[in-house]
Amino acid sequence: MELAHSLLLNEEAYNQLGEFQKAEFIFEWLQFLEKLLPVTSRADIRENQKKLVEQLTSLLNNSPGPPTRRLVAKNLAVLYSTGDTFSVYQTIDKCNELIRSKDDSPSYLPTKLAAVVCLGYLYKKLGRILGNSFTDTVGNVLKAMKNAESQGRYEIMLSLQNILNGLGAAAIPCHRDIYKAARSCLTDRSMAVRCAAAKCLLELQNEAVFMWSTDLDSVVTLCFKSFEGSNYDVRLAVSKLLGTVLARALTSKQITASTRHNFRRICLEEVMELLGTGFLRGSCGFLRASGDMLKGTSSVSRDVRVGVTQAYVVFVSTLGAQWLERNFSAFLSHILDLVSPSHPKAIQSQMDAIGCRRCVSFILRATVGGLLGEKAQIAAAKEICQAIWKLKKVVDAAISDSNLETRISTTDVTASQHVLVCALQELGSLIQGLGTTAGPLLQDSSTGVLEAVISVILHPSISVRLTAAWCLRCIAVALPSYVSLLLDRCIERLSALKTSPEAITGYSFAVAALLGAVKYCPLGIPHGKGKVIMTVAEDLLCSASQNSRISLQRTQAGWLLISALMTLGPAVVQHHLPRMLLLWKCIFPSSPKDLEIEKTRGDSFTWQVTLEGRAGALCAIKSFVSHCAGLLMDEVVQRLLPPLPSAVDLLTQLSSIYKSYGNSLKTPSTVYRHKLYELLAVLPPKTYEGSFSAVLKELVADLTVPDSQIDASTFLLPPLCHENDLLLLGPLLQETDHRFIEEQLLLGNSIAGGSLEYDPYSVYEKVAKGDSVPKPLPPVLSVISAATRLFGVIFSHVAESHRLQVLEQLLNSIKQTKGSRQQIVHLNVVSAFSISLKHLANCKGNLGPEEVRRSALTLVMGALESNNPLLRCAAAECLARLAQVVSDSAFTAGLAQVSFDKLKSARDVVSRTGHSLALGCLYRYLGGIGSTQHLNACVGILYTLSQDSTSPDVQAWALHSLSLVVDLAGPLYHVHVEPTLSLVLMLLLTVPPAYAEVHQSLGRCLNALITTLGPELQGSSTSVSALRTSCLLGCAVMQDNPDCLVQAQAISCLQQLHMFAPRHVNLSSLVSCLCVNLCSSYLLLRRAVVACLRQLVQREAAEVSEYAVALVKESREDFTPDVNIREIGLEGALLGLLDKELDQRLCQDIKEILTHMLTSMAVEKLSFWLKLCKDVLAASADFNTVASVDTTQEEEAAKADDASVLTSDLDERFHPFSNPRWSTRVFAAECVCKIISQCENAGSAHFDITLAQERKQRDSRDDFLVLHLADLIRMAFMAATDHSDQLRLSGLQTLQIVVRKFAAVPEPEFPGHVILEQYQANVGAALRPAFAPETPPDVTAKACQVCSAWIASGVVSDLNDLRRVHQLLVSSLIKVQAGKEAQSQQYNESTSTMEILAVLKAWAEVYIVAVEKQKNPSDAHSHCLKIANSAEESYRDVTSSAGGLLDLVQADLGTLSKLWLAALQDFALLTLPSEYASQLPTEGGTFYTAETIENARPHYYNSWALILYATALWLTSTGFIVVDPDEGLTNLSRPVTPTTMCQDSSTRPLVKSPEDVNTDRFHLLLGISVEFLCSPRSDAAMENIIACLHALQALFDVPWPRSKIGGDQELGVELLNVLHRLILTRESPDIQLAALEVVQLILFAAQEHVKEKRRSAEVDDGAAEKETLPEFGEGKDTGGLVPGKSLVFATLELCVCILVRQLPQLNPKLTCSPAVQSGKHLLLSEDGSRLVAAALVILSDVPAICSPEGSISVLPTILYLIIGVLKETAVKLQDGRLPLTVAASLQALKGLLSSPMARAEKSRTAWTDLLRSALVTVLDCWDQIDGLLQERDEVSLLTAITVFVMSASPEVTTIECLQKRCIEKFKITLDSKDPLVQYKCYQLLHSIFQLPNKTVSYPYIHSLAPSIVRKLQETEKAKPENAAELQVIQEGIKVITALTATAEEKHRAHLVACLLPLLISFLLDENALVSATNSAKNLHEFALQNLMQIGPQYSSVFKKLMASSPTMKARLESAVKGNQESMKVKTAKHAKNPGKSSSIQLKTNFL
Repeated sequence: MELAHSLLLNEEAYNQLGEFQKAEFIFEWLQFLEKLLPVTSRADIRENQKKLVEQLTSLLNNSPGPPTRRLVAKNLAVLYSTGDTFSVYQTIDKCNELIRSKDDSPSYLPTKLAAVVCLGYLYKKLGRILGNSFTDTVGNVLKAMKNAESQGRYEIMLSLQNILNGLGAAAIPCHRDIYKAARSCLTDRSMAVRCAAAKCLLELQNEAVFMWSTDLDSVVTLCFKSFEGSNYDVRLAVSKLLGTVLARALTSKQITASTRHNFRRICLEEVMELLGTGFLRGSCGFLRASGDMLKGTSSVSRDVRVGVTQAYVVFVSTLGAQWLERNFSAFLSHILDLVSPSHPKAIQSQMDAIGCRRCVSFILRATVGGLLGEKAQIAAAKEICQAIWKLKKVVDAAISDSNLETRISTTDVTASQHVLVCALQELGSLIQGLGTTAGPLLQDSSTGVLEAVISVILHPSISVRLTAAWCLRCIAVALPSYVSLLLDRCIERLSALKTSPEAITGYSFAVAALLGAVKYCPLGIPHGKGKVIMTVAEDLLCSASQNSRISLQRTQAGWLLISALMTLGPAVVQHHLPRMLLLWKCIFPSSPKDLEIEKTRGDSFTWQVTLEGRAGALCAIKSFVSHCAGLLMDEVVQRLLPPLPSAVDLLTQLSSIYKSYGNSLKTPSTVYRHKLYELLAVLPPKTYEGSFSAVLKELVADLTVPDSQIDASTFLLPPLCHENDLLLLGPLLQETDHRFIEEQLLLGNSIAGGSLEYDPYSVYEKVAKGDSVPKPLPPVLSVISAATRLFGVIFSHVAESHRLQVLEQLLNSIKQTKGSRQQIVHLNVVSAFSISLKHLANCKGNLGPEEVRRSALTLVMGALESNNPLLRCAAAECLARLAQVVSDSAFTAGLAQVSFDKLKSARDVVSRTGHSLALGCLYRYLGGIGSTQHLNACVGILYTLSQDSTSPDVQAWALHSLSLVVDLAGPLYHVHVEPTLSLVLMLLLTVPPAYAEVHQSLGRCLNALITTLGPELQGSSTSVSALRTSCLLGCAVMQDNPDCLVQAQAISCLQQLHMFAPRHVNLSSLVSCLCVNLCSSYLLLRRAVVACLRQLVQREAAEVSEYAVALVKESREDFTPDVNIREIGLEGALLGLLDKELDQRLCQDIKEILTHMLTSMAVEKLSFWLKLCKDVLAASADFNTVASVDTTQEEEAAKADDASVLTSDLDERFHPFSNPRWSTRVFAAECVCKIISQCENAGSAHFDITLAQERKQRDSRDDFLVLHLADLIRMAFMAATDHSDQLRLSGLQTLQIVVRKFAAVPEPEFPGHVILEQYQANVGAALRPAFAPETPPDVTAKACQVCSAWIASGVVSDLNDLRRVHQLLVSSLIKVQAGKEAQSQQYNESTSTMEILAVLKAWAEVYIVAVEKQKNPSDAHSHCLKIANSAEESYRDVTSSAGGLLDLVQADLGTLSKLWLAALQDFALLTLPSEYASQLPTEGGTFYTAETIENARPHYYNSWALILYATALWLTSTGFIVVDPDEGLTNLSRPVTPTTMCQDSSTRPLVKSPEDVNTDRFHLLLGISVEFLCSPRSDAAMENIIACLHALQALFDVPWPRSKIGGDQELGVELLNVLHRLILTRESPDIQLAALEVVQLILFAAQEHVKEKRRSAEVDDGAAEKETLPEFGEGKDTGGLVPGKSLVFATLELCVCILVRQLPQLNPKLTCSPAVQSGKHLLLSEDGSRLVAAALVILSDVPAICSPEGSISVLPTILYLIIGVLKETAVKLQDGRLPLTVAASLQALKGLLSSPMARAEKSRTAWTDLLRSALVTVLDCWDQIDGLLQERDEVSLLTAITVFVMSASPEVTTIECLQKRCIEKFKITLDSKDPLVQYKCYQLLHSIFQLPNKTVSYPYIHSLAPSIVRKLQETEKAKPENAAELQVIQEGIKVITALTATAEEKHRAHLVACLLPLLISFLLDENALVSATNSAKNLHEFALQNLMQIGPQYSSVFKKLMASSPTMKARLESAVKGNQESMKVKTAKHAKNPGKSSSIQLKTNFL
């Protein structure tokens, strides 16, 4: 194929190929040429043009296939348009010649067609250049059309379209001829030709004025004719033509002179009239009303009506949204008029009426719902309301008019029903779409929406009453605040108008519909409503028999209400269950005898009432089982069962009752049957086993003797076929945008589809996916579908012997029926049997013995050869399921063999299609069917069938089946891949485009092949690359196919290829293809585009976005997408599409695409994304409200938003998003939040304005979020103040995030302030509306969070400014104090719980922050200190604000604390395990009611942690002193604990002592914490755990709770175990550190307790002997610790866990394993070091709570761990600091060594031994590391030794062998080369030498002082090089000086004599001083200063020395002199110097 990539055709390579490869090669070359020509230079083209033209024209004679001829034509056109045009006439002549040729043989046809196509493209591209030649060409083409067959007509029409397109107005002379030709083609028998003709005419009307002026009527009539017998594509094309022509006629201005005299402007009424005629009368013309029309028998054919409906939509869409807004009332009245009584023909039968209503609804939905923005929709809703009022008046007049003469007949009243139904449905859908933005519409009293809807609830027609109820339901879903209101109103009317039948049914429908809406309203309804409704329902049922006139209505209403009540779920229903079960029991006779007696009594009316009632009861139980599965306990099931046998008995008697009482019982008995079947299908089959045979008998009768002669296939079978197989059956069964109206064409003529009035019970059910209103089928049909479902269940549960009988009975009845009846029976039976196989397969059941299989097979095989393609499809699926259930390979092979034989012999289309599909389906359920030979046979047969060009159907089915085999045979198929691919390609290149179904199947095959090849497609071998090229070629052919579904296949194939071999898919051409089809009118194509984009942007979002924009910039002439990519990029286009798109799945995918694009690109294209979101959100703002607040920062915005400057001038002309809907705006607000989080991951500059501005100046392309802060606040504000509640929630969420993220960003221009401060007004204004009384609680709850975040953020330091927001919280608190009784009865009680807890949580957060700020004001605003120059001043500010914040809260603390405790008490009750449920208070808690306990739980889980922390802080701040004197009496202070719960109030002590109150509170807090920390759910938020740990810290911060836990050891141990578990399960270092702090406090409490006990014991036994003192502390006298009971043991466990996790080397078990022995040191992370340090601190505290014996048993462990940490982490750091862990371990060592236990007499000896061993370990540690000396830090080890020497009692270290080793180490270190080490060593010796205990220090002095002096003397020669060496010398001198001071008198003189010469040797003379280095100068000064001090101190020695050495004396004197002048300066300098050494002293303060 590479050889095909050249400008000229490589003829040499071409001639070597086989026939089929040639076609592939040519296509590849042409494709390459198409890409190459536009980019080749003109000169190159001209050079090769002659040859190229020859090659291309010679291809015309090669009978090219459809895709090839199109490419030849395109290339020729491009070649001529870029090269020379002089030979073009020859080419045109040649084409004309080919067309004129008399050769009519099929083999010559492709050549003729190629010539036709070629002409089209040449004229399209070259247009007027071709001068006048076009008249001959057009004439020639039209002549050829007269005897062309359908393919020819198809191509000619498309060619003429191209010619017209190219020539424009120049083609006027031929317009009439073309028009005539196209007219005849528009009613052609071939659908493809009709589509082509419609396209041709659409092109023609651009220039041909007569089409929309003089000939308008005939064009319209022609279109109506074209709709007759059309398919979906034709309807789409022709409706586009019709809609466009009419829109053109209406808007046209210019009229040519020739037509002016007989033409007048047409007005809207006339256009509507024309369309209305088609809708009402069809295509029989206006005047020639045929005879049957006059007789009133003919009705309009449905396809015409559906076509016209689509034309209406096109017409309005073409004119646009603004036109519709202006002309809406005229349009509405016309549309509603279509179903009004003035056109009785359209609504003469119910079926017609339903069809017409659907069409009208569709028109309104597609125009009002699809085009208008929210404001316009509200206006439209008002118009619809007016229409409803008008109709209402007509009805009222008719009903009230008492004069019989003038009284309009009732038929008129009922006839207006259809208009009302349409109006109400649209009103409902409109409001539901508007959501809470429709609030103002409903509040507008002048419109009176609710009044209008409620007024028609009393309409005489049941369908109007039902639709009004449905409309109320829509209102309730949109505006949840109205649910309770409307329910109350309807219940009240229902009770008031008990005697009116209309009122009873109307209002009961309304209540039921509203109950159905509750599950879509998250805020619910008050719990008490259920009780009210149950009472009303009971009342209706009980009073039904009192008044026979309305007993039927009352019965129906009662059961309807109960059924609807069940949808509220178990929480509500459980309270009413006993009453409902009682009613259920009473409605059926209790025994068969009673039933017999019933039959003898009564008349048809009583039976009607009885059946209605029983059907209702069945429905209620079904509703109960479906919605309250949780309540189906065994006892309930036992109570449900008794009436069932009686219900089944009645079912068997129905036919005899029906015979006795006549026809009036027909519908009630059908409904009863239907409801019983439905109930049995949802009950577990075990419950009615006894009735199986009786029910089966009835089912068989229903399936085989149907009442109706209706073919129910279209709703029974599709669910049984596999969705992929349905694609074979044409677009009607696929999802399209027009599904709602197209459905009626599918259902055959006898039914129009479902409608609400067929089953009132569906008014509360969930709507099926994709429907806006429930569409239950007529009872006759729904019985059949319920029967098939139930048959499936029962058949799979009956005995095998019984199955055989049933199957035989079914087969017999099929045989006995004849004609169309037979097919209906067959269809029912197959669907029922198919369902039973499904059930058997699911429960892995067995079908039964051989006979059963045989009968089953006969049944299915019969259907496989049915004439109904849908039945064949279902039968193939059924056959495969049969094989799956039997699961016997021989049986399966037999099935396949039968199909093989059939396919070999049969010639008819029916059996060939059925059996070929069966082969594919068999693979679906049984995978490869094993043998390869089976596969070979199967593939062979399907190959043959797929090439049967006589029947496209056979080809399509065979190829589809082949695609299943390819897909499911898996790796076995690899051998067949190449031949299959060749076959697919060959067919793609040859099958005419008109056979779209074949191409679709080919697409599925190609897709399956690509999947089979999978990642192999990436390979580079020749065979793989050939396969890959073929796949790409196939995709290219499909992309060029005119059929949209084939293009969709092409896109999904390319998507697969891109997944497996991304490098080989040309992304730019794929993206351009996707952009072009983004707004296709085909839903499936849009879905494919979006699915493909979704995959592409996951990997290459940036590229996709760039290609899309680049494509628009090139803007080729054939690319005019409906979306404006140029201005707003692909992202904006997708956002726009999201706003217009109605398909849920698509919307979901678009959101995912945008999210992916945002994640990968938002940071780079920040301005662009923010601008997009802002444009979408700006539509929601009434700008004046924004402007009033947003006055700040305008200049800032101007500076920051450089990018938006470019686009701002466009805004006036072009607002990229006109009126986006609220859901799109919510998505935009979510995007803003995502952008912020992306920026957070991208770097700190986004949140630091100084840094951002610097970087922006450096590179202006950089962009940072902080520069857009004004926009972020503005967007959040716009969203938070919108009408839509969802948007308000998103806006508040955004605001909260902005506050949290930007709170700490300083404002560079005003030091001490933060950048957010200037937006106070905006934040306040955004929050205020959320606290208005009518705001829904969820919005208020969210706003509370934002308030607390804002106050806590510390942005506002001025209390007066804070008060605004604080006031909002105060107002909420007042509301909370009112308690749960005062809550509004609008929503469920749990919502008030939500709101109260949100308020309490917000206050808790504020209080916590206030307390924390007061504790450490320095942290609170560290940023203020960083920037402020006047640090003190701002510091003062901060402290005042922190104190002030606390003052603000303090005022309400008394109230708050009570409420917090009450909330915690509630929470404690709610967390009790279920076995304590009986002990919970019956009336509920403080903030929740007992009934809504489940709904309240999540709210408590959400907020308890912060409340707990705040309460703990409050209690500790009061030190657990009860503030309130009568606090003991108030209820809140008394936490209900399980012990007090059951006590009666009389038995409780009335007043509790403060001690008891405190204890209760302590246990409440501790209990909640322990309960939570014991097992935090895996999804528990981190902040909850941390808040809980902080609460415990706060609790143990004060003495009283510490005394509690110190005194209760079990409690302490339990807490430690809980914390240990927490540390094990949570990795977060924050959590672990917080836990360790709590451990430390617990340990501290225990220490206090032990000290206290020891102290009191000493006081008590002061006189007694010391020996008899009891031992306090753990370990008593024995030293034993009991795991589980011991606090010490628990502490050690926890610390070991932390240490070993950070340093696994500490685990002795591990140390032996080779993995750890490498000896390399891990540098711990900062968090790790902090954890280890904290654990060590705890360890060193442990001995303090042990008895002496106990301390002995734990000491080895503690020492092992401390020294272990020291060993493992003592690593040199660069700057000579000690690692944190080392410092901590040394500190811990010091703590241990100085422990009183080391000196206590009982433990002294043991401690001494152990400590010596520890010292040995430290010393050994030194010796282990010979090879690794470089990294172990000697200083740390040396310091450890020093700690031992200084802190341990002398007997530990003075033992000789140890002392010697210690001194040895010091000696080694003194000789170190590293000055830092030497320096530290001197420091340590300094401290040892100064020890008061001589026995310890002397040996060191003796051994080490001489070597120090020696080292210092060496320095004389080598002067210090740098500061480090200087430090060493200075430190050495200090040591000797100190030594001199501590030495005894007699030795002192000797020491001074050593020291002085040393110091003098450091002095420099004047000359040397000038040139000396810095260090030498410093040394000189240091020596001089020391000499000045020492001289006077030891004057005698000094004088002696001076006398003995004159040189020294001279040196000293000169130095002193030289120094005296600058002495003052020097002293000042010198004062600064010692600071250095002192700071180091601080760091090592553990000595």
